[in-house]
Amino acid sequence: MPASVLIIDDEPLIHELLVVRLRSEGLKFHHAFSAGEGLEAARTVQPDLMLLDVIMPGESGFDLCAQLKADPLTSAVPVIFLSGSTELIDKVKGFDAGAVDYVTKPFEAAELQARIRAALRSKRYQDMLAQRAQIDGLTGLWNRAYFDQRLREEVVAAQRYSRPMGLIMMDLDNFKRMNDTYGHPFGDRILQTVGELLTETCRTGDTACRYGGEEFGILLREADVQQSIRAAERVRQRLSEIDLEARGLRVTVTASFGVSTLDLTLDQVAHAQERLLSDADNALYQAKHAGRDRVCAFGLTPTAALTIQAP
Repeated sequence: MPASVLIIDDEPLIHELLVVRLRSEGLKFHHAFSAGEGLEAARTVQPDLMLLDVIMPGESGFDLCAQLKADPLTSAVPVIFLSGSTELIDKVKGFDAGAVDYVTKPFEAAELQARIRAALRSKRYQDMLAQRAQIDGLTGLWNRAYFDQRLREEVVAAQRYSRPMGLIMMDLDNFKRMNDTYGHPFGDRILQTVGELLTETCRTGDTACRYGGEEFGILLREADVQQSIRAAERVRQRLSEIDLEARGLRVTVTASFGVSTLDLTLDQVAHAQERLLSDADNALYQAKHAGRDRVCAFGLTPTAALTIQAP
């Protein structure tokens, strides 16, 4: 996939010039012509790099850069300022606002290309390091640290765009007993198999994580309570198809599922996160208490959740 670059400048001629001068870099360009447009485009596109003008009608590029760096959705995207100002104070302001580079107009094409390549190269390295630090080594799923980060980002996006969001908390049934009976290597094999199953079963855009021990969390983008319950039921059914053997015996793996959905009437992001997790945990407890190997949803009776699961 080509790297994506968002150009934020109020002069259409600058957009055309940049596209021409950077054509050989094989980049994908997005365009915004004001600070407000740029902020919205950055949140929607989440580009690999932003080229930002300093002087624009309304908000300055410095103000916009500070907003971008304060937003979890865009904070990691590098910013290069393109400005006609050669004043040292403006360069300092740009770097203080969070930019990785500052290029003055008129710019030399070769120099700008080199600076963009350097910024994109650094972004790739940072992404690789961050990703490796957030992957669970046993299951290959995202780990708890990534789950916490992604949960906040998804809640922010869901509230901003008034779109539904679901959370599934999943806990393997009787896992400690299987570990004690068949040994920890077999327990690791179960966790690895579940990790593979979740990777195969989850939709593109959803996020499956190992929350801790034998517990897993799945973030469901644009999913209401019915869609979330059915997603959990798909995973539960796939678990029943797992064929594992230990000491010559077939071992059945089941799990209990707790489902919650985001309440879009809540204003505070932190409050919404806590409520989403708490509701899913309560539903998970209900599923365990009702006999395990089932899906329960917060706010619904087990019978109502079972009715939704039916095809």
